[in-house]
Amino acid sequence: MAATTKKRDYYQVLGVPRTASEKDIKTAYRKLARKHHPDVNPGNKNAEEEFKEIGEAYSVLSDPDKRKKYDRWGPDWEKIEQAQAAGANFGNRPSPGGSTYTWTTTGGDGGQGFGGFDSEDIGNLFEQLFGRSAAGTGGRSRARTAPRKGADLEQPVEVTLEEAFAGTQRTFQIRDVQTGETRTAEIKIPAGAYDGLRVRVAGKGDPGTAGGQAGDLFLIVSVKPHQMFEHDGDDLRVKVATPLYTAMLGGEVRVPTPKGTHLALKVPPETPNGQRMRLAGQGMPRVGGGRGDLYAEITVELPRNLTQREKDLFSELAHLRSAA
Repeated sequence: MAATTKKRDYYQVLGVPRTASEKDIKTAYRKLARKHHPDVNPGNKNAEEEFKEIGEAYSVLSDPDKRKKYDRWGPDWEKIEQAQAAGANFGNRPSPGGSTYTWTTTGGDGGQGFGGFDSEDIGNLFEQLFGRSAAGTGGRSRARTAPRKGADLEQPVEVTLEEAFAGTQRTFQIRDVQTGETRTAEIKIPAGAYDGLRVRVAGKGDPGTAGGQAGDLFLIVSVKPHQMFEHDGDDLRVKVATPLYTAMLGGEVRVPTPKGTHLALKVPPETPNGQRMRLAGQGMPRVGGGRGDLYAEITVELPRNLTQREKDLFSELAHLRSAA
């Protein structure tokens, strides 16, 4: 019998405990996604695989319903869910001999996957539930056909920060595994897209069997790092070059935005280097409505190529400050 390769526990992939909150899971995902992002590790196949595995783990654990099913059934939760949809009752289904199948969750893998069974057990269970007749047929088997939903498909898609800010769309060629026909799907990615966002396209997954409905297509979004803006949830951070005399005496600086425009920001006198100033409602759009904030970090620039007069004035200032 061929050996089966088990997936790593999604909690281990993200490095969080099973009691982790949604915020902890999101924070861990963002940290790991930045570390293993293909743009940060060009040509590194291991990093690319890590990035895909991290996205897969986050797509499940960030969804409360899927996480609940994963905690109960482990990596085979989708197969079990499909079996239930086809009429199988995994909690208490009579076997051919009149006994019942009982599955329990231990809260950990214990070296055997979740609930004490693995992918091979699931395959045997499917065979027993759907591929064999009830007792009394003299050992003969007959197939039971029930409508089954097609498998969901996942497709990673990378967008720029500007595209995530304004919204964008992607065109995909999807091949029908039954007819061989290729379908074109125009899929919109909403403004405010963020790392790990799952965009669902109903009915664009694999076709169902025996009259079952087609599965869904899920785009798993990742946002490329930006040279100017730092993306932190719904907020954006940007460094703003500020002349020394503006920081000392006060004045106005121009703050760039992802739209390619600039906002005027008043800088109060004696603003220190590194000071962050909040522009409320000027950050990333939220998918559900509203906007995050934009934080401008003051980066004081020292003057260069001073004239003799300017040097004299700085010397005079230094003398005054030392005498104070």
